[in-house]
Amino acid sequence: MNTKTAKSNSRTGDLFNRLIRGDWSVFKKLVPGDSDDALDLSSIAQALLSRRGEASGMMLAQRLLDTFETSTQEARLAFFLDLAQNFAADPESLSAAIEQYQQSPGDEALARLGRAVEPRRQELIRRLNHSSGGTHRLIKMRESLQGFLRAHPELAAVDADFLHLFESWFNPGFLEMRRMDWRTPANVLEKLIEYEAVHAVQDWSDLRNRLEPVDRRCFGFFHPQLAEEPLIFVEVALTTEVPSSIQTLLHPEHIPIPAAQASTAVFYSISNTQKGLAGVPFGSFLLKHVIESLQREIPTLNTFVTLSPVPGFARWLGGERAAEKSEMLSEETIEALKVLDDDHWYEDEDKTQGVRAAMLDSARAYFLRARNAKGIVLDPVARFHLRNGAELHQLNFLGDVSPNGLKQSHGLMVNYLYKLRDIERHHEAFVERREIVASKAVLGK
Repeated sequence: MNTKTAKSNSRTGDLFNRLIRGDWSVFKKLVPGDSDDALDLSSIAQALLSRRGEASGMMLAQRLLDTFETSTQEARLAFFLDLAQNFAADPESLSAAIEQYQQSPGDEALARLGRAVEPRRQELIRRLNHSSGGTHRLIKMRESLQGFLRAHPELAAVDADFLHLFESWFNPGFLEMRRMDWRTPANVLEKLIEYEAVHAVQDWSDLRNRLEPVDRRCFGFFHPQLAEEPLIFVEVALTTEVPSSIQTLLHPEHIPIPAAQASTAVFYSISNTQKGLAGVPFGSFLLKHVIESLQREIPTLNTFVTLSPVPGFARWLGGERAAEKSEMLSEETIEALKVLDDDHWYEDEDKTQGVRAAMLDSARAYFLRARNAKGIVLDPVARFHLRNGAELHQLNFLGDVSPNGLKQSHGLMVNYLYKLRDIERHHEAFVERREIVASKAVLGK
């Protein structure tokens, strides 16, 4: 090592030691920008990756997360942009590893190549996870990152690194499925009220109506690092038939039936609680685990369906109605849909009967023919269930007349049917051939 390099390393080590002691002024020149928070975040990240000591590493990780959580949006964006630009894989190390592997292929060279390919920010995220509460705080950090993605597509690589690690950390093998009922601790039940994303819980009485009756169930996935907070939960109603409206299913005066008399399990709400875990595919695993659990508990169950919202239908239908000439809807259908311009159309029996057929024809076009730029069905809920191997089973006119239901789908709801023996075949049809498996009723046969 030459004298110049030795002095440089000594000076860098001194800076890192001063950083650990809390002297941040020495880092003002390390990262360009006007924000002190931006300077701190990038400086701490560089220091964290350069330290090998466990105690100092945890201290730096804690400081970075603390600083991030109190920083401005501008400082956070500057930090994320720095991660994208300066915390990727090192080109020189990668080139050297590729060359070495080409010259001497083998397990050791391949392992070295794998390490060289990995962006430095992945190791940064791992080290941040070692701090107190690091897992939950990293989820919130990714949630913040996602708010910048639309305006800054160059951050997609940073988001992909978060997702790559989260998919490993939140592997279903690490998750615990728990049933939640009215005896569950109040701090967990509060999370159900807070995170219910499909049918808002009005109050504690409403929540009790969903959890206490003998024909109601609620299950969630929990992670050891977030033991008191479900990552995702599903609400279930046990019935004797496939339901067509949420207002009937959740009526406060519904008369419970004994679980042993039920033939149908209805999944009427599936809610993810952590936006920062978007893309981690544990929703499908939860449904499969719940179905298996319910079959063991209640052998009489033979039908497993959802009662699902259609969040993009009203927006799509508005576009078709506004088009100079719709390729999806006939002129007669569009004429009948003018009833929707009346805010209270659903309260008028004559108007509802007059628009019913047009609405269902429009729904068939939306699910069976309309596609996005990738050639896939438009509705995100449909994509989730069809990818899981469900059948588009039933279209329900005025299935949800709540303000949100009318706003997002003009009241339309659908049932997706999970036929256990056909799930794999339906999944392959949708994923490999983009085919939508639908019942004869939906197909209009």
